[in-house]
Amino acid sequence: MGFPHVRPRRTRQSEPWRRLVRETQLSPDALIYPLFVVPGTGVRRAVDSMPGIFQLSVEEAARHAREVAASGVPAVIVFAAPAHKDADASAARDPHGLAAQAITAIKTACPTLLVWADVCLCGATDHGHCGHVSEAGVIDNDRSIATLAEVALNYAHAGADAVAPSDMMDGRVAAIRARLDAAGLDQTPIVSYAVKYASAFYGPFREAAESAPAFGDRRSYQLDPANAREALREVALDIEEGADLVMVKPAGPYLDVITRVRAAVQVPVVAYQVSGEYSLIKAAAARGWIDERAAVLETLTGIRRAGADLILSYFAPQVAQWLRT
Repeated sequence: MGFPHVRPRRTRQSEPWRRLVRETQLSPDALIYPLFVVPGTGVRRAVDSMPGIFQLSVEEAARHAREVAASGVPAVIVFAAPAHKDADASAARDPHGLAAQAITAIKTACPTLLVWADVCLCGATDHGHCGHVSEAGVIDNDRSIATLAEVALNYAHAGADAVAPSDMMDGRVAAIRARLDAAGLDQTPIVSYAVKYASAFYGPFREAAESAPAFGDRRSYQLDPANAREALREVALDIEEGADLVMVKPAGPYLDVITRVRAAVQVPVVAYQVSGEYSLIKAAAARGWIDERAAVLETLTGIRRAGADLILSYFAPQVAQWLRT
């Protein structure tokens, strides 16, 4: 039976009706906010390519985290850009290093706020790659995962509620799980960047995190944007190794991958609305080409509709405020 007996517009005719039958709901509870921490005191430095986002010193990050928590966003993820960078990523392994300081300070300031720690070597290495580089100029996978496990343990000891390896080295989830468990930290979840594409949308992030590679690119360890089946393979391997949540990054260009991952796994699926996605919306809105609020809510709803349970977004505190009004 069709028109005129069937009229789908009947339940679209007013805002109360649209709310009543809405299939996908956004909630602040599903949002995680990224924080960029830099050395110094009293630092609140604007990131030119990401309007509204700042590099923050430790105490400023803790202050901002209190604001994020007050907005209703339940979690943040910490990225650190230490002053000292070397081939061994020693700053990331240092119990008194910048990332460890920031994690502890944020947890002290906001005990109920979940603090995730991004685990990678790129921000602490002088070459900017996500793993150790051999004398032949290639990424040494197995040496890298041993260091990544050290870094994860350091961050967990500092108070991180979860560690989130973003490096895309083979076997790093198993190495991190084993190291945490051996230290009695078997309750610390691993949020694996299981599906991280070699994307063109990371540029603004690399300014904020000071983590651009000094040579070459990351295509030998991040996924080819043309591949979807490979994403499912990566997810399956990481869950087998002990990942508690799996992430797809970026979000917007890979909604199909999010959907496929959601259908394939029983763990929570996280999606990262990355810096390039954020900056494109901000730039278009600044020129009056789009309505920022409408575009943000539409894109985040699309990511949720695709199957993401949680979303990392630079818009998170603003969205939480919008959802309350």
